[in-house]
Amino acid sequence: MPFKVQVGPPQIAIHQAMTVLVTESDGQIEWPSDKGLYFFDTRLISAWSVYANGVPWDLLNGGAVNFDTARIFLTNRAFVTEDGPVAAQTLAFEVSRLLDQGMHEDLTVTNYGPKPVRFNLEIAIRSDFADVFDVKSKRDIRRGRIASDWTEARQTLRTAYRNADFSRSVATSVGRSDSPAAFANGRLSFEVKLPPGTSWHCCLLYEFADGDKRYRAPKGCAGHPDSSSQAGAHRDWRQTVLKMQSSNDEFNRFYRQAIDDMAALRLPIAGTGHMEFLPAAGLPWFMAPFGRDSLIVSIQNMLVYSDFARGALDVLGRWQAKERDDFRDAEPGKIMHELRYGELAHFKLIPHTPYYGTADATPLYLITLHAAWRATGDATLLETYLPNAEAALHWIDNYGDRDGDMLQEYQTRSPAGYENMAWKDAGDSMIYPDGSPVRGPKALCELQGYVYDAWLRMAEIFDATGKPERARALREKAAALFAKFNETFWDEETGFYAYMLDGEKQKVMTVASNPGHLLWSGIVPPDRAARVVARLMAPDMNTGWGIRTLSSKHRAYNPYSYQNGSVWPHDNSLIALGFKRYGFTAEAALIAQGIGDAASHFLLNQLPELYAGVQRNGVNFPVQYLGANVPQAWAAGSCFALIQAMLGIQPDAPNDTLYVDPDLPEWLPDITLTDLRMGRRLFDIRFRREGNKTVWDVLRGDPKIVVHRSAIDARQAMAAG
Repeated sequence: MPFKVQVGPPQIAIHQAMTVLVTESDGQIEWPSDKGLYFFDTRLISAWSVYANGVPWDLLNGGAVNFDTARIFLTNRAFVTEDGPVAAQTLAFEVSRLLDQGMHEDLTVTNYGPKPVRFNLEIAIRSDFADVFDVKSKRDIRRGRIASDWTEARQTLRTAYRNADFSRSVATSVGRSDSPAAFANGRLSFEVKLPPGTSWHCCLLYEFADGDKRYRAPKGCAGHPDSSSQAGAHRDWRQTVLKMQSSNDEFNRFYRQAIDDMAALRLPIAGTGHMEFLPAAGLPWFMAPFGRDSLIVSIQNMLVYSDFARGALDVLGRWQAKERDDFRDAEPGKIMHELRYGELAHFKLIPHTPYYGTADATPLYLITLHAAWRATGDATLLETYLPNAEAALHWIDNYGDRDGDMLQEYQTRSPAGYENMAWKDAGDSMIYPDGSPVRGPKALCELQGYVYDAWLRMAEIFDATGKPERARALREKAAALFAKFNETFWDEETGFYAYMLDGEKQKVMTVASNPGHLLWSGIVPPDRAARVVARLMAPDMNTGWGIRTLSSKHRAYNPYSYQNGSVWPHDNSLIALGFKRYGFTAEAALIAQGIGDAASHFLLNQLPELYAGVQRNGVNFPVQYLGANVPQAWAAGSCFALIQAMLGIQPDAPNDTLYVDPDLPEWLPDITLTDLRMGRRLFDIRFRREGNKTVWDVLRGDPKIVVHRSAIDARQAMAAG
């Protein structure tokens, strides 16, 4: 059993939709801290603590038993009552919580001592209604007014916040209880009387409100989460998605956890009752609609659950910019970066209403549309989203290319905007070889690849929708971009591509992972691919746990940094897909092995957003990055993309053909996929090694539909139309 690595400080984080609860390991919320109960980007509860006659309890164990459920086991310290002393560790106190719209909290105290006990169980609750951006920035700014009201008859404590037309509230009601509550000095208090061997129980129901809309707590006890509506939805999810089984048990656990993580990160779409369409970015800080993240996750999940793409196309299409707004970095046709719902966004004190500070989401939207159409064969996707696609193409030509040189550049126009608008969005991630920051409009290498790929994919869509002239024009533009990019970005001496062009159109030859995305996009000439692959697999880039974001030889390299030497699983998954497109199957499998081995060391085989770029040496383990989100959607989705890279699955539902190009490594000699959906067809396929080759058996579905085509041929066919 591999050594298990915990990510982040000890805490408990559970969530459901836009509600997130982050507590200490004992279930309490200390003040001041960044923990709390967050609802639509507002912290409804900022402090929560519990006492027996004013004495704190001691933690035994606590944790999340599901993404929406937590259980904590406490025991008492010695304390004195009116009836005499109570010995330590004679009382058991169990706290169970379930999020489903509101929150249901169960409190159960059991007396294991030899004598009856009588004491006050006190719960101190505080609400600051802070915006999540204020909490993250450690700003304590009160803009509105808070009022609390205790109703004895209804046994309800309601605390409300209002600032002009913005309001949030939380109502804490006593449900079933073995004794009534009183409220004084900011504390709910219960008189608990327990003969030996008996238990006292109380349900607290937390109802949340966003203006006039209420989110009621589930009535069923949190101690029985299997009966909740979310439990049923989770069972349905597992039945719906693609199932995978192999003889590698660690990889099986990696896959199952990734499936569970994706279930946990589903967001509802406004106006529907569904929970399964749009993937959020990650817990705890990014439970919100994102552009780039949701699109990449949708692409990763295309074989596992293609409806993520439907949701992303729908939501992001609705929010596609219609006009220029410099504060939000919005321009007509641009796909948003991030949408927030808190007080700061409501009053437009931050640009996230939504904010459009991303240069890659717009071409990724086109890539996702094509991939979804190829996976489902659903022509209505094209009918529905072709206007959005046309607007995106217009943005690429007129705004993405800021100076008319055929290349994509970005630079914020907003005083609150992001300096860097690609997936490496940290302020210090765009640097020259000497470590100094790159300023001015940046033409990042992978943006050119994304646009090249998007143009070719849209050309195929225009062919299918009876617009051959549009298709021909896009292929001509793609060919011109291919030539321009390779002339401008390639460095023959190093055998690698420039990280970007700076504001003076000079090449920045920092060695980073970004050129790996160029292989995924197909913009690399075949005779250069081997040199790109070799550079990425060199020891200064490949840790053995995955490829670093920045070369360890760079002056700014720091394996514990956010994006200057760390390892990001999603980055590696796209690089592995790129390796496969050019026929470097062994190297793709090595990346999959490194990421899979790293997953085996993390608790639950659950990949975090990123981890340190420490070199693997045979006697160590992956090292956490402090502050990494876990679960995180595109980290979980990397598992699915890595499987696709090894199996070379290329759905072509419009032409009723499932292409495969499998090449399994020795460490993963077999994979069985169950419920693989392509259009209206359903397949079960077993892939297995026979000697040095990988063969397959179609266990369910028409075997004539499953055809071999190399990933190289697929790439060439895309370019040729």
